Amino acid sequence: MAELHVIGQIVGASGFPRSSLFCKWGVHAGGAWRLLSGLKEGQTQVDFPQTGDTAYWSHPIDLHYATKGLQGWPKLHLQVWHQDSFGRCQLYGYGYCHVPSSPGHHRLRCATWRPWGRPGKNSWGRCLWEAGRSCAPRIWFTAERTDTGCRPRPWAPWISNWASL
Repeated sequence: MAELHVIGQIVGASGFPRSSLFCKWGVHAGGAWRLLSGLKEGQTQVDFPQTGDTAYWSHPIDLHYATKGLQGWPKLHLQVWHQDSFGRCQLYGYGYCHVPSSPGHHRLRCATWRPWGRPGKNSWGRCLWEAGRSCAPRIWFTAERTDTGCRPRPWAPWISNWASL
């Protein structure tokens, strides 16, 4: 049985229209993959930078998987949220990237997507539910995303110091 160790951190994000950001993350893997140790999902703290538009989280990720096959290689999915001064949260973007398949240190940037459209149209409702909850994660990993009324945005959380073994 092959094993995969993923050790790294979600460093931060920049380019979003407002600061006071946090990130919800999770790892999606195929049926042949079994998580032996580590958390497969989590959330960073809210960072409110005093200067600039970069939020820094430095949130650690440490996973250990075992697998019988390579199909369904793990993907990291990310949601970047904004929290206002009243504690209300709004989804600013979501995206995913594959865990590197080669050993060594890697620096990744993950492009995020954001719902678009006029509030009176169905494009908002198909991508976001009321209360700001996001649509089913399966849409993030498939071509269906292009049919949800979502468009790519140039904003990217940074993920660095990945070590895949």
